[in-house]
Amino acid sequence: MAGGNVPLWIPITIAAALCQNIRTTMQQKIRGILSVDGANFVRYLYGAPLALGMLAFLVFGTGRQLPHISLAFLGLVTIAGVAQIVATSLMIHSFSLRNYAVGTVYSKTETVFVALFSTFIAHEALRFGAWIGILICLGGVAILSVRGSFANVRSVLADLTHKGALFGIASGAIFAVAAGTIREASKLLTEGDFLVRGITVLACMNTIQVVLMGLYLARRDRPQLGKVWFNWRSSIWVGIFSVLGSAGWALAMTLENAALVRAVGQIELVFTFIASRVVLKERPSAGEWIGSILVIGGVVLILIAH
Repeated sequence: MAGGNVPLWIPITIAAALCQNIRTTMQQKIRGILSVDGANFVRYLYGAPLALGMLAFLVFGTGRQLPHISLAFLGLVTIAGVAQIVATSLMIHSFSLRNYAVGTVYSKTETVFVALFSTFIAHEALRFGAWIGILICLGGVAILSVRGSFANVRSVLADLTHKGALFGIASGAIFAVAAGTIREASKLLTEGDFLVRGITVLACMNTIQVVLMGLYLARRDRPQLGKVWFNWRSSIWVGIFSVLGSAGWALAMTLENAALVRAVGQIELVFTFIASRVVLKERPSAGEWIGSILVIGGVVLILIAH
């Protein structure tokens, strides 16, 4: 980072992580009303109109030009949208096979897979220091996910052949496909500034996700469609914070390497740690402090190496 100025993608990424943290919390609250697929559908159903509205405002309200949308672009955002849906389902399945902590640790391997995608497929190689920072962040995530218990971290990392672990790692790999293809799709949009390009990616992807998940639910679990509409007052907030978070990720990945964006986004778990302490008034363990320091330290190392 030259000149001491903070690149714009960094605060955008941190804001996206915060919105994602709030969305996840709200999504858990409606799980008593909706199924896993129904709760997943909510984020797209109420998020897509907001994303389209943001794009319409940028084009008609500010005079920006809508970027040219090619078939290659639509193909990439379709891959990204499907990958995001599948990865979310795998992650939730991992939770059910083991527990939330284990599933979280393995799904966060996404950062390593994104780094591999960026290096060997997108040809956006990372510096050695950034790789070290990513691994340090992953260690901090593992500690925070098991509430600071080092014994549990060892047992989690030792059980790599458990079906729950395999589902979690698979979710991380497919989340990486989603992040990488979002980044590649944004590169195909040559017109306009990063704002209109990032929101174009998001609006197209969310719209495709609504159509695909809507068709899936209509065929496999039609009653969920009625429940989603009936509970719109609580569900819409999931969509609002989902689209804000997704917009942040899309904008940040339009500006910077997806691997760096997702690595810095690990700060989300620190937000969870802070919120639980402030809201629940719990006293943090030494392990949780160490986990938070590792995540923050890893992010700082990534930024310095960048």
